[in-house]
Amino acid sequence: MDDLFGSVSDDNVRRIRRQNSRKISVIIGNPPYNANQLNENENNKNREYPEIDKRIKETYIEASTAQKTKLYDMYARFFRWASDRLTENGILALITNRSFIDTRTFDGFRKVVAEEFNEIYVIDLGGDVRANPKLSGTKHNVFGIQTGVAISFMVKRAKAKGSRVFYARRPELETAEEKLAWLGSRKLLDVPCDEIRPDKKQNWINQADNDFDGLLPMATREGKRSRNQMNARALFSLFASGIKTNRDDWVYDFAEDTLREKVRFFHDKLKALASKNLNDQFGTDVKWSRDLKLKLKRGPGGVPADGEVVEALWRPFVRKSYWVNKTLSDILTEHHFRIFGPRLDKRNPTIAFLCVYSSHPIAVMLSTAPFDYCLLKTGNGGTESVPLFTYDSNGTKRDNITDWGLDQFRKHYQTNREQKKRPITKEAIFRYVYGLLHDPVYREKYAINLKREFPRIPFYKDFWQWANWGEDLMDLHIGYESVTPAKLKRIDMPDEKARKAGLPPKCILKADKDGGRIIIDSDTTLTGIPPEAWDYRLGNRSALEWILDQYKEKKPKDPTIREKFNTYRFAGYKEKVIELLMRVTTVSVRTVAIVSSMRKTAR
Repeated sequence: MDDLFGSVSDDNVRRIRRQNSRKISVIIGNPPYNANQLNENENNKNREYPEIDKRIKETYIEASTAQKTKLYDMYARFFRWASDRLTENGILALITNRSFIDTRTFDGFRKVVAEEFNEIYVIDLGGDVRANPKLSGTKHNVFGIQTGVAISFMVKRAKAKGSRVFYARRPELETAEEKLAWLGSRKLLDVPCDEIRPDKKQNWINQADNDFDGLLPMATREGKRSRNQMNARALFSLFASGIKTNRDDWVYDFAEDTLREKVRFFHDKLKALASKNLNDQFGTDVKWSRDLKLKLKRGPGGVPADGEVVEALWRPFVRKSYWVNKTLSDILTEHHFRIFGPRLDKRNPTIAFLCVYSSHPIAVMLSTAPFDYCLLKTGNGGTESVPLFTYDSNGTKRDNITDWGLDQFRKHYQTNREQKKRPITKEAIFRYVYGLLHDPVYREKYAINLKREFPRIPFYKDFWQWANWGEDLMDLHIGYESVTPAKLKRIDMPDEKARKAGLPPKCILKADKDGGRIIIDSDTTLTGIPPEAWDYRLGNRSALEWILDQYKEKKPKDPTIREKFNTYRFAGYKEKVIELLMRVTTVSVRTVAIVSSMRKTAR
């Protein structure tokens, strides 16, 4: 506060100091729910709160065990400020985002508030649309938003010892009107609450009672930092999330020529601005982000014009051209170059997976090329990965499976005689892990754990059976463009109305699962799709539905892209997509058959 005193009157200075010296016994609020502005082009940033953020780092983040922890949401800041400002006998009552209740990111928060307060009451009103696609914000959320909502009462008692946590949850599909009527018809003391006993990982709800903690860690922060592989205590040394650009429309495209035109336009804008005194007036004709603005303020040297085009895995079984340039992609780090080489052009088998921070079940896919952070994302969460190899700055390849991890497998599975006959290798372990992560029994048993932390690896009875399944799946998923196309029936009935108007057939790309068909456009339909083809799912979509969604004609959200570079037309990709759908039908059916065999096997 002292930093502000120079700009206020003496009377206000006295008032502020008087207020700050007073004890506060009750704090009530409904703070904002967002961590950042939705779009940097809005030029409407949250204010910075360095002292509160310092306290968050010292408390909530310090106590967290999450792989990545970002706790600078406005509501987390308000929790921190209010907790510090409250007197020793006081009540904190907030209506906030519900994410603090069960996300791994908030494990440190849950630990700290249980230490700072003697009683905690949480009424979970649900309504998280991103976590449950069956919900509608306008129908099921008390505020008509997409973010879930909770009401919290946290009580400090000066002479009390210990802490008790009480929790009540409204039904998932209850409407907003029903929730509000329920709240308005009772007092807090009348709300039936369950008392929660947090587990050792500070989980309040959805606690998992299994052996997950005793399994082999797939990847850890400590292992990532370790220089000695035998001290890593994790199977993989390096893990990394997918590339996060914050301007996908600008740096990805199906057509390489269009991509080059877009980035040329973008670079010209940046160069023109870099030579001026910006004073935060950046304009809105290109897609800004906080990182890009910081780079631009460094002057022309912060806008390198160099870049390369590589083929990237954009979504499952959908490739796009990607512009490799650190300026235009906010999160393109040395980790990505370690995985795919100094030019991102090395082919490296990499297990990409969606689990941590996602409300959807674990999804796994193999990529040999760079991939996007949202590769498997259909709501919250993002795509993490572990590669088979890494590359140094000279392009020299190194193993990413640690010597410690190899040693654990060999100790568990093999006698000296077996090691000589068929030694377990790091490549075989990689195949084993890929097979294991598709195991339906594993996914069901550890479903709760996999939403909170990276996978851990059990030792199954028959190592080589699982390694062989993993190899078969790898061949299917990275070689999908060369598998035998499924024998689907193609029905062409010309759209005479479109032809008379001189227009191409209308793009539809719609799945009819019950009818076993896909409507391609107003001319063409594919029929004879086996029912099991829809069962190969990645997140909340089948593989076939991912393709249909990505090749639809959509109006770009970015106004400049929409005006100048909206060149995509499905008609130019129709035959390619039909062939892709036929091949991925084969991949889907074979994947489902392998997974079905896994379910029947002893572990």
